[in-house]
Amino acid sequence: MYPAPARHPAAPGGGGSGGAAGGLKFTVADTCERIKEEFNFIQQQNHSLKIECEKLASEKTEMQRHYVMVRHFYYEMSYGLNVEMHKQTEIAKRLNAIIVQLLPFLAQEHGLQHQQQVANAVERAKQVTMSELNAIIGQQQQQGLQQLLQQIHAQQLPHGAVVGGLPPAGLLGFAGAAAAAAAAGVPPHLAPPPHPAAAAAVQAQAQALLKPSDLQQHRAAAETPEDRKPIALTDERLRRSVSPPEKFRSRTPDLESDPKRRKEEKLGHDSDAEKSDQDLVVDVANELGFDAHVRIPSTNGISNIPGGKPAYSFHMNGEGQLQPVPFPTDALIGPGIPRHARQINTLTHGEVVCAVTISNPTKYVYTGGKGCVKVWDIGHGGGGSIKHVSQLDCLQRDNYIRSVKLLPDCRTLIVGGEASQLIIWDLASPTPRIKTELTSAAPACYALAISPDSKVCFSCCSDGNIAVWDLQNETLIRQFQGHTDGASCIDISADGSKLWTGGLDNTVRSWDLREGRQLKQHDFTSQIFSLGYCPTGEWLAVGMENSNVEVLHATKSDKYQLHLHESCVLSLRFASCGKWFVSTGKDNLLNAWRTPYGASIFQSKESSSVLSCDISADDKYIVTGSGDKKATVYEVIY
Repeated sequence: MYPAPARHPAAPGGGGSGGAAGGLKFTVADTCERIKEEFNFIQQQNHSLKIECEKLASEKTEMQRHYVMVRHFYYEMSYGLNVEMHKQTEIAKRLNAIIVQLLPFLAQEHGLQHQQQVANAVERAKQVTMSELNAIIGQQQQQGLQQLLQQIHAQQLPHGAVVGGLPPAGLLGFAGAAAAAAAAGVPPHLAPPPHPAAAAAVQAQAQALLKPSDLQQHRAAAETPEDRKPIALTDERLRRSVSPPEKFRSRTPDLESDPKRRKEEKLGHDSDAEKSDQDLVVDVANELGFDAHVRIPSTNGISNIPGGKPAYSFHMNGEGQLQPVPFPTDALIGPGIPRHARQINTLTHGEVVCAVTISNPTKYVYTGGKGCVKVWDIGHGGGGSIKHVSQLDCLQRDNYIRSVKLLPDCRTLIVGGEASQLIIWDLASPTPRIKTELTSAAPACYALAISPDSKVCFSCCSDGNIAVWDLQNETLIRQFQGHTDGASCIDISADGSKLWTGGLDNTVRSWDLREGRQLKQHDFTSQIFSLGYCPTGEWLAVGMENSNVEVLHATKSDKYQLHLHESCVLSLRFASCGKWFVSTGKDNLLNAWRTPYGASIFQSKESSSVLSCDISADDKYIVTGSGDKKATVYEVIY
């Protein structure tokens, strides 16, 4: 490794020894110098590499920053495009519906020719691109207004006869429709008819198309992604507070920040004290009032909803094909089929109401919100005055109640929510008191069910397990395991032999309670937020995050798919008679359906996301809990 030491001539005698010593000193010094130089060189190289490494790290950080910025820009751009697409789609729907309503009022002598021309124009309109539609709306709206006014003047009719008293906004909307139709190929003489009957029809149609609920949807579309989070029955906030996955947020009530419009993209969680308000899915921002009930008739099986909506109920055959359902003549009439529901009471809870139940006989309503359950005396039969009876403090102040269940004798109330404990209340004592607490390993309970004999309680846990509790001995009997994500909803057959559970793993499972095993698994393409088992038949109704309601036969392949909800279906409940059931959603709707094919019996619009519902044992009252911090009591009219 080192050069051989220089040799000095050996001296006779002891001289050789001294020469060797002198040579050794020279070699060591030279070697040390070389080592020192080598060390300095390596040190310089190390310093240079260190600087290079720091530079690369800085460049990496900068690249990451640019990547985050680009990704953020991409998301913002994508969201903006989605909003714009939503707006353009709504405009196209309005134009199409107006044209459809105008067709019957075309001049009789040229009716067939005109109708064919308009039909051709409609087909052309369906092929219009986004840019063309923007051009039509932006450049020809004024031209269309002028044409409309000219025709009014030519017919020498007052403005009101044509526009039916529509406000300026309605007039402009109609003119925009005429302009768009003209640009799509509709001849000028097919402009809105001057006949008073046609004008009245146009006015009614325009008002239906521009109803507050539609305006609300436009406002929702303009909100930021943070404001459009969904609530599912499985609140993400629960998911977030109980386990790493972010899924449940879109199915649970999103409180003050608004709907749990399931925004799984939202990462980053705060303290437990903040999780409830930020993750619950509810449309609290909605300021619209209660809408009138809508009864949707059906004739020959392909039902059309007012406003131009197509068939909404479909039957799935053995090959997986969907066909519109031909409703029978008694779909909306007959014993046990309600005509509509009338709002009779509002219970101001003060917090988002995620759980409700009503006593039997109908006298008390229990509403679960943040940390507590409130008890209301709604009077005999639900029609009397409202009285806040008591407040049952169950969980920590910021944790939501997710489910409340009364035992049939109405002397015991079981409460579950964002905690590992189930709270059992003794309501028979002079003052309601906590009888016991049942503690499980899961950090939250999403839903509860009670066996018909009141001896067993089933709880849907955030870890996917179904806990089975012996209420008499107050012990955990067993756990049904199978769901790979949170178990979100549950129901039990009337004879107590089968249990049905739905989960965030996109599955519905049936369990044999006698043998303690899973019987069947149904796979879906969407997370399950709610379900109910018909008490008089073998039909299972399932509400999903994708806004569908599906009705399955327990043993056969029959399946119906219902499409009236416009957002995730958060709760679902069968009437005791089994002939109808209700579902509620983040779209603020309460829908009543005919079992099993889903003819729409009545529909009610609330002012915010409807997170929970219950039906009285006599099928005469419905209670709902919503995101605007209240519960609503309805009287069912037969």
